[in-house]
Amino acid sequence: MPHQFEMSGGALCLDFVNTLDDRPSDEPKELLRSYGEFAHFAQQSGIIDTGQMERLLQLSNASPGDAGRALRKAIRLREATNAVFEAVVRKRPVPQGAMVTLNEFVQEAAQHSRIVPGRTQFQWRMDDAADDLESPIWPMVRSAADLLASKHLQYVRACSSKTCQWLFVDTSKNHRRRWCDMRLCGNRAKSRRFYNRQIQSV
Repeated sequence: MPHQFEMSGGALCLDFVNTLDDRPSDEPKELLRSYGEFAHFAQQSGIIDTGQMERLLQLSNASPGDAGRALRKAIRLREATNAVFEAVVRKRPVPQGAMVTLNEFVQEAAQHSRIVPGRTQFQWRMDDAADDLESPIWPMVRSAADLLASKHLQYVRACSSKTCQWLFVDTSKNHRRRWCDMRLCGNRAKSRRFYNRQIQSV
């Protein structure tokens, strides 16, 4: 059974960054341990359909070396994206190396992008490249570029849990959301506070 990814980031690029779990710990947990897991993430996030995923899995099985290189390239994008957004969230200077890397990906993804007419407005569309192991990378790059250049950038947050720190877009009404997911980190924090109050009252 493939891993079920948590999609709580509010943007594709942030969900992708969050595929390295427990970042603050000494032993972060890699959720993309194989190209197959990367393809499943792409399918679960909606950027490819099941048929495209199956085609990519066939290609990865036939060309494991190419699949490994595509996965390493995706991880390189993920870490550069994380470095840029983390600097924004922490109000620190953006690392130059990460920005250079991200722009390299932006320029590459642009070669696979085009504008097409929609029902009410024109839209960006990525090449349908189910025969290219790197194709899921392109929408992730586009997502990062769009978010960085949008008014929503100011609402990108890091989860308040010190052991989590997942990134997310705060779409709450008052923009005071603290947790990546209330069901996960939020409830754990509430449980800890309740336990501490009980101990103190004894």
